[in-house]
Amino acid sequence: MKKMKSILAKTPLKRWIKKDPVVAVLPLHGVIASGGSKLRGENLNLMGLAESINDAFEKKGVVAVALSINSPGGSPVQSALIAGRIRQLADEKKIPVYAFAEDIMASGGYWLGCCADEIYADQNSVVGSIGVISAGFGFTGLMEKLGIDRRTYAAGENKSKLDPFSPEKESDVEWLKKLQTEIHDNFKNFVKDSRGERLKKRKDKELFSGDVWTGTKAVELGLIDGIADLRSFMREKYGEKVKLELLEEKKSFIQRTLGLGSQSMVDRAVDSAIGAAKREAAFNKYGL
Repeated sequence: MKKMKSILAKTPLKRWIKKDPVVAVLPLHGVIASGGSKLRGENLNLMGLAESINDAFEKKGVVAVALSINSPGGSPVQSALIAGRIRQLADEKKIPVYAFAEDIMASGGYWLGCCADEIYADQNSVVGSIGVISAGFGFTGLMEKLGIDRRTYAAGENKSKLDPFSPEKESDVEWLKKLQTEIHDNFKNFVKDSRGERLKKRKDKELFSGDVWTGTKAVELGLIDGIADLRSFMREKYGEKVKLELLEEKKSFIQRTLGLGSQSMVDRAVDSAIGAAKREAAFNKYGL
């Protein structure tokens, strides 16, 4: 008995109280754009996600952060800001980050994935779309048919570029293409810096054409590291007792009780309907 007490006295307490490893799971689901909310299937942006990102790296006992990504992309600015914040904290805290694609990880969604140390997907996930796109409408024919005149007054010769109610100008299109090329180059450089030697020896024209691939093909191209789901991967890496802790949106007492935000119920209903239509269109682009 005395011998047992002696052994216990010499053994550090922490060896007897071994806590299970924790993986913070940050869901990045939806279209990437400024405004909206963070984790309600609305827009993804740094303002809405900053607190959750910080919480992920501050969790007690956290051994890794897992990004659950299901996004067709959106704003390149918000994509870069979110990815940059995650990478900064990962480097500061020395905590590994793993990204897992669900249905889709395309365009800005893939930009988010590239901030992780490793990227995984389902074999049927849609991955890629490393490109930049701008879309709109021209109403000049309709205006002419209805007998409507467009009257625009501006100080600055470039203030009314790409006006959908005026005839398209070749110089405006050239200006837009130059802007897109610069943003595309930034995207390509981020992917190259992130993936490094893992990118297979393919021509840039193929990898950065804006095309998408299945998860299986993305592995072959070096765009992702393998086929795996989040739970199975983490259990294999950190053991069956690993705890997956989901980061959820924090709401005020009034929001939790009444389900209200700062907008009126009518405004919220209109914004929700418009937002839902936009998100549906973004996902439908990839047949999802």
